Amino acid sequence: MYDPAQLRTFLAVAQTLSFTQAARRLGLRQSTVSQHVRRLEDATGRQLFARDTHSVELTEDGEAMLGFARRILEVHEQASAFFTGTRLGGRLRFGASEDFVLTRLTDILESFRHDHPDVDLELTVELSGTLHEKLDAGQLDLVLAKRRPEDPRGELVWHDELVWIGAERLRLDPEKPVPLIVFPPPGITRVLALEALERRGRAWRIACTSGSLNGLVAAARAGLGVMAHSHGLIPPGLVRVPERAGLPELGAVDFVLLHGERRTSAQGAADALAASILAGGDRLHRRRQRG
Repeated sequence: MYDPAQLRTFLAVAQTLSFTQAARRLGLRQSTVSQHVRRLEDATGRQLFARDTHSVELTEDGEAMLGFARRILEVHEQASAFFTGTRLGGRLRFGASEDFVLTRLTDILESFRHDHPDVDLELTVELSGTLHEKLDAGQLDLVLAKRRPEDPRGELVWHDELVWIGAERLRLDPEKPVPLIVFPPPGITRVLALEALERRGRAWRIACTSGSLNGLVAAARAGLGVMAHSHGLIPPGLVRVPERAGLPELGAVDFVLLHGERRTSAQGAADALAASILAGGDRLHRRRQRG
């Protein structure tokens, strides 16, 4: 009833909220992307996206289709692997940025390990900037991280807004330097935050530096200052700083998948994990529930 190619296109549009970005990700013409979505909507008899000339949003039926599409594609891949007799193996060195510590990336990795038990998955959690350096040095095979502003490489997982966040009770004094909670260099959000403040001519000071997202979140919850963070990944206990605080806009950020340039024995495994992340990318916006 549901064509896997159309489901993959649907997921790409749902994650990027852009027919143009989905076409780039999939290597298709934009007209083909529109056709796939239209045919899937015809098959379901429901409208999956509310779209106009300026925006694309999932409808309530589109939100429901997300879960169905992921499960259908997962079963499709499992069946294909079973009947073709292919079993992936090798050592896969995967790097994920600190941004995903509190998300459901673990669910995606757990499913991947279940489907490919012969793959020796080695996970590195680091700052996005550090992961880029390790990938360039040949120390990683696949990376999920923020894209450097000057770097066009990478397969877009999703595009998000960077915002200032802090404790709800925090109040900033406009006459004093902005207290910043930041990753150490080469943190990408650190650079973007400092550049934004410098452009505005707003004084700042470093209130906390930590290489751990949990450390930054603890400092922010304690009211030590503000931090730049992805809008879709705001940790529990923190809120977006209101506009009346007068902080400059931070712009947008892309989360991308990057493959190592050197071909390794784990290339097939890297491709399979990348496909799993792209298929389940919408789950990365949702924090893992703690029991």
